[in-house]
Amino acid sequence: MPVADSVVLGNNVKIFHPTLVNLYGCSIGDDTKIGAFVEIQKNAIIGARCKISSHSFICEGVIIEDNVFVGHGVMFTNDRRPRATNPDGRPQTEADWNVEKTHIRIGASIGSNATIICGVTIGRGALVGAGSVVTKDVADFAVVAGVPARVIGHAST
Repeated sequence: MPVADSVVLGNNVKIFHPTLVNLYGCSIGDDTKIGAFVEIQKNAIIGARCKISSHSFICEGVIIEDNVFVGHGVMFTNDRRPRATNPDGRPQTEADWNVEKTHIRIGASIGSNATIICGVTIGRGALVGAGSVVTKDVADFAVVAGVPARVIGHAST
C-alpha cells in the first residue's frame, strides 16, 4: 500500500496519484500537497501548507516546518558515511548507524534537483537554487546556489 496506515495525515492533504507515492510512518500537516513518485520515510515530519513536488525523497530524520516548497527531484540524506555492510561483511541494520537530523525552517524554498546533506538547518525564508548541494547550514532568508551551495543573495521576507 503506497500510503501506509502508519502515516498521520492532517486535514485537506492532497496526494496526487496516491498509488505512485510511498509514504510510511511519517506525519503530514494540514493543506500540504504531495506530488507523484514521492517517498517520505518513517519519522519524517512535514508541516502544514507545504508543497512537495514529484520525484522527491524525504528520509527519516527530516523535519520540514510549515509553508515550505520542495521542488521536483529534491533528495535528502540522513547518513554521512553510508555503507551496505559492516567491516565483517554482515549487512548493516538500523542498529549499525545513527540518523543525522535535517531541519527545514518555515517558509524556505528548495529548488528542483537540490541535494540536502544531513545534519544541516535551512533557515526561515531561505531559498536554495536548483541543482545545489547544501553541505552547511543556510541562514534565515539567505539565497544559496551551487556545488557546494554558497550564499549569493538575500531573499525578501
